[in-house]
Amino acid sequence: MFEVRRYSPAMAAEWNQFVAQSKNGTFLFDRAYMDYHQDRFTDHSLLIYRGRSLYALLPANEQPDGLLVTHGGLTYGGLVMSARCSAEGVCAVFTAINAYLRALSFRRVVYKAVPHIYHRLPAEEDLYALTSICHAKLTIRDISSAILAEPRLKFAESRRSGLRKAQAAGLMVAESEDYAAFWHVLNDNLSARYGIHPVHTAAELSLLHSRFPEQIRLWHVCDGDTLLGGTVLFLTPRTLHVQYISATPQGKAMGAIDLLFHHLISEVYSDYPVIDFGKSTVSSSADLNPQLIFQKEGFGARAVCYDTYEWEL
Repeated sequence: MFEVRRYSPAMAAEWNQFVAQSKNGTFLFDRAYMDYHQDRFTDHSLLIYRGRSLYALLPANEQPDGLLVTHGGLTYGGLVMSARCSAEGVCAVFTAINAYLRALSFRRVVYKAVPHIYHRLPAEEDLYALTSICHAKLTIRDISSAILAEPRLKFAESRRSGLRKAQAAGLMVAESEDYAAFWHVLNDNLSARYGIHPVHTAAELSLLHSRFPEQIRLWHVCDGDTLLGGTVLFLTPRTLHVQYISATPQGKAMGAIDLLFHHLISEVYSDYPVIDFGKSTVSSSADLNPQLIFQKEGFGARAVCYDTYEWEL
């Protein structure tokens, strides 16, 4: 018998402890991360209990017209499970969740599954339950690009050419905490190329780094004192996620990003099981950005899908 309860701030410690011990949770589900933008979302996260024991979590927010999204402020946000979750148990969990949502007059669910590369143990019981219990349909398939520690593909010639330029120019790579400086490079680049701004502000990046100093890391590549580019990394137990990459026009011409990722992939994080460069699609349409994915594939990354499902209640 499962009981579904809505999250409240008093449950934060219990929630965070479960995430830390789960088989597919990352620090993005920690309330210190989820709640940094709580003013922009109406949280309706769920805790699912089996008897007195917490069995699973569902990070979620509610939207108008009876819509529940898992989670609108996160890249992914499916069911967070413990190692003891079984296929039969997870099917029962979704039956209980659907009954709970119907009782509150929810009409539809948008479910962004946790990609398998973030699982510490196999954790796709939810995908089975989505089709067998919820009769969900796959509505968006975004494409990301990831590198495995073994086997690892070589850089493409386009990336090796940039690397040689950067090495010849004597560019230097170093870890930094100057998020504001990098954010200006990032914002200028996104504004000029796509007319958009980063998801996070400079202040938000600094705040999140202060809360997760080991998991959120910034690397700069410089020519002397001149910042040419950088990247913000999110480190999870199994997968290193590249949250942002950006360079100035001068940095692009000098191969700054090629040097940066050669250093990170070959030296600093060479033992990481998976390096995920993130999506190269627009989530609302899954339209491919050819230039963006070309760069990532040049580092030896290959496709991993981020899937979104929907079902009617």
